[in-house]
Amino acid sequence: MKHLDLVSVIYSLKKLVLLLFLIWAEFGLSQSFTRADSLRGGITPERIWWDLEHYDLSVKLDVDGRQISGTNRISYVVNQVTPEAGRVSAKTKKVMQIDLQWPMRLDSVTQNGVLLKVIREGSAHFVTTEMPQISGQANSVMCYFSGRPIEAQNPPWDGGFTWNQDELGRPFIANANQGIGASVWWPNKDHPYDEPDRGVDLKIQLAKPLVAVGNGRLLEVSDAGDDDQIFHWQVTSPINNYGVNINVGHYVRFEEVYRGLSGALDCTYWVLDYNLEQAKTQFKQVPMMLEAFEHWFGPYPFYEDGYQLVEVPYLGMEHQSSVTYGNGYRNGYRGTDLSDSGWGMKFDFIIIHESGHEWFANNITNSDVADMWIHEGFTAYSENLFLDYHYGREASNQYVVGTKKRIQNDRPLIGYYGVNHEGSGDMYYKGANILHTLRQWVNDDALWREVLTGLNQQFRHQTISSKQLEDYIASALNLNLTQFWEQYLRTPDIPVFEYHIQDKTLKYRYNKTITEFNLPVLVHVDGATRWLRPTESWQVLSHPSKIKDFEVDKNFLLKARVIDRP
Repeated sequence: MKHLDLVSVIYSLKKLVLLLFLIWAEFGLSQSFTRADSLRGGITPERIWWDLEHYDLSVKLDVDGRQISGTNRISYVVNQVTPEAGRVSAKTKKVMQIDLQWPMRLDSVTQNGVLLKVIREGSAHFVTTEMPQISGQANSVMCYFSGRPIEAQNPPWDGGFTWNQDELGRPFIANANQGIGASVWWPNKDHPYDEPDRGVDLKIQLAKPLVAVGNGRLLEVSDAGDDDQIFHWQVTSPINNYGVNINVGHYVRFEEVYRGLSGALDCTYWVLDYNLEQAKTQFKQVPMMLEAFEHWFGPYPFYEDGYQLVEVPYLGMEHQSSVTYGNGYRNGYRGTDLSDSGWGMKFDFIIIHESGHEWFANNITNSDVADMWIHEGFTAYSENLFLDYHYGREASNQYVVGTKKRIQNDRPLIGYYGVNHEGSGDMYYKGANILHTLRQWVNDDALWREVLTGLNQQFRHQTISSKQLEDYIASALNLNLTQFWEQYLRTPDIPVFEYHIQDKTLKYRYNKTITEFNLPVLVHVDGATRWLRPTESWQVLSHPSKIKDFEVDKNFLLKARVIDRP
């Protein structure tokens, strides 16, 4: 009996713990943020007074020791000179926040040759300038850093450096740090709202015969003594910090010129020497991608920096003008169709998806990671637009609808602002299906295309909020989308279309929606299509004959539910 009582108590305690957890999750009490979160995700007083202009980043790789060292000259313009609370006078000195994560070390910082005081608080380093910071003035600081950066265990989701080997046992190195942040390996202003207006010079030093590939264009390869070489790469466009990357291996390259909407685009492909022939075949999808995306989104955003596709030892990522690739030279996502429609095997997922980010993530960048659905929702949507362009509307529809099964509806797509908090992982395929639903509502593909191309013109090379994007689309479409965005982006609930059929009568309404949710919906009634405008109140549709077949169009992100008695 005592044993049974103990089991009962343990079982009851487990039920209680589960209940408390569910209550906690339901009311958001599990979300607690620290000062470290605010320092990473906030536009702090120590960030806001200076505007990034340029990074001049030099890195030396110690491959055997898995360590790096280098310098980063951060050039900036002084925005404002309001004093930080209790720190220093605006008339003489300023405090700037520079980010670098442990175990990397910010060894020192100088300005005009003067050593500056640095106070470290976690990943944030507060640097006190000695010279006055005058509004409008252009200045720079030089950062010296070194250490062994965090090694990524499962890139690109788990960020950091990878020190791999290729199939021949030779070094094969890369970094991917979208989530964890660029400050995992180099000192910078690690917040997406501010990008260097004049881009980045990236100089990578390592031993011969390894080849280092960075972003943009390779300006020079120079001798550095001791059998080392320096590869000097340059990006002239603004670039998000996580897009700056280093890739090292026994690379060979091949090139082509794509004749696009803005003229000649240099396309360069970097692959391991033994993969050259299969890369030449698989990468034929790049011109197909460029043709489709320039049709839907407008010109490739970085003609000045070129387009690169670089083989890496992980799946791949959207590094600006240096898209990384590790999909094994096969179609689908690692050889599978994420939609189960068959259409996902018509293209190489990594080439298409990661290149789509050149428009959404790199050209248009979220100003806070809470709005990362801008990156992932539009880019997941680009997959079916690629199919639409090359294989037609029905292929596109089947693919995007097929990805609905991956939606969890666990929490809103938009996260918490100012604390480096992303929204739900649903930002990919819920985001894609939100846009696909909006396309149905618009019901005018020429106008829809104008909106997508207009976004990339209006916000070219800018960081923006979801609200800015939402307002632009609503204005361009001349639609009231307030409730639409609120429902789909800021709640986890999918609207429920409830209906009841009795002979010739259809009764219908929306449930689980915010007040005044106004999405019209296309339905199919006995082979005919009709537009309905459901509300929270029951409405009635009279049909000329007894209704036999009824279906809500599958291209809408809705749940359809039959009600016995309305």
